[in-house]
Amino acid sequence: MQNRITTLFNIKYPIIQAGMIWNSGWRLASAVSNAGGLGLLGAGSMYPEVLREHIQKCKKATDKPFGVNVPMLYPNLEEIIEIIIEEGVSIVFTSAGNPKTYTSQLKEAGITVVHVVSSVKFALKAQEAGVDAVVAEGFEAGGHNGREETTTFTLIPMVKEQISVPLIAAGGIANGRGMLAAMVLGADGVQVGSRFVASEESSSHIAFKKMVVAAKEGDTLLTLKELAPVRMLKNKFFEDVMKLYQSNPSPEELKELLGRARAKRGMFEGDLEEGELEIGQIAGLIHDIKPAAQIVDEMVTEFEAARSTVKDLF
Repeated sequence: MQNRITTLFNIKYPIIQAGMIWNSGWRLASAVSNAGGLGLLGAGSMYPEVLREHIQKCKKATDKPFGVNVPMLYPNLEEIIEIIIEEGVSIVFTSAGNPKTYTSQLKEAGITVVHVVSSVKFALKAQEAGVDAVVAEGFEAGGHNGREETTTFTLIPMVKEQISVPLIAAGGIANGRGMLAAMVLGADGVQVGSRFVASEESSSHIAFKKMVVAAKEGDTLLTLKELAPVRMLKNKFFEDVMKLYQSNPSPEELKELLGRARAKRGMFEGDLEEGELEIGQIAGLIHDIKPAAQIVDEMVTEFEAARSTVKDLF
């Protein structure tokens, strides 16, 4: 399954595991990379020295390429970038910020740089900044999202029309059929988050994984746009947010309710009532917890089967 993405990252399949906070430690990243995809460490939930430890453990667990996702809305960015360069990481995905900030520095260190966007406008800015590829993430995705509310199947062809660098689709993709559909629309590969949350190697709490598996259509919503838009499962904290919105709150009031470490409390520590439980709409299609390698294998098998089915239609 060779194309621009597999060639760029030197991987077997054009499947990237998203670098999700509190979910994407070295066990998950190495498992996905060993299975032929590209595993990413989620630096957003790691102090700098914790990230260094995860990079070193990932190196020992796989001889395949892996990368680090760096959300630029978190602190200690300069130290994180220095550690990534010092440890010889070859691939970095940046998100939630200006791609010009670190792209040149990373590329000068010989690192392949990818930036995550939610609109055509920002895809063009990322390309102008010199990135090697772009992830276009639709409104369906879990975690922090774009404000435009553009769905993946609308976003991908619009971005494809405007950029020349390789394009990775994200948001609402959890199986081989979704992968094929995204690639028919113009993507060169896919980034998968929610499906890998419900993997055995994910570092998230088992209670959160089980809640993801139990989720149905309509159990997630994008909210807190005044701060950083986030899609999450509906729970007590979510209901508290909705109740506060009835009083037309200020951003300061929303920040006070959100507090600190709310995502860690939910996804990593397993507080299903008061935690922030970030997951995508596709959770309604996730029915079990299984090894990451099995997820990759099943995606590839289903992709090939779906491709044959489509051929037979015409």
